[in-house]
Amino acid sequence: MKSYEELAKEQGRRESSFLSSLGEAEIGELPDFEADLGQRRQEIMFKITTEMEDTKNALNQVEQLAQRLKKYLDRLKKIHQTLSQ
Repeated sequence: MKSYEELAKEQGRRESSFLSSLGEAEIGELPDFEADLGQRRQEIMFKITTEMEDTKNALNQVEQLAQRLKKYLDRLKKIHQTLSQ
């Protein structure tokens, strides 16, 4: 998973590139830029949604692992207590 800083740098590069090409464009090319912008937005939304789902799944797995480890620790404590008597 990329850090926030990496994502921000990538976004900055994309925006800079887009603004450069927009500045060089002629009036007749603006509808193409608008369509491209809409497509980019959809792609970014898809990537964000996918990343959110992946993060949620990873968090669920971590929570399940934590529960299993707590149960295992409780069993070890009981065994330790039994053997200490």
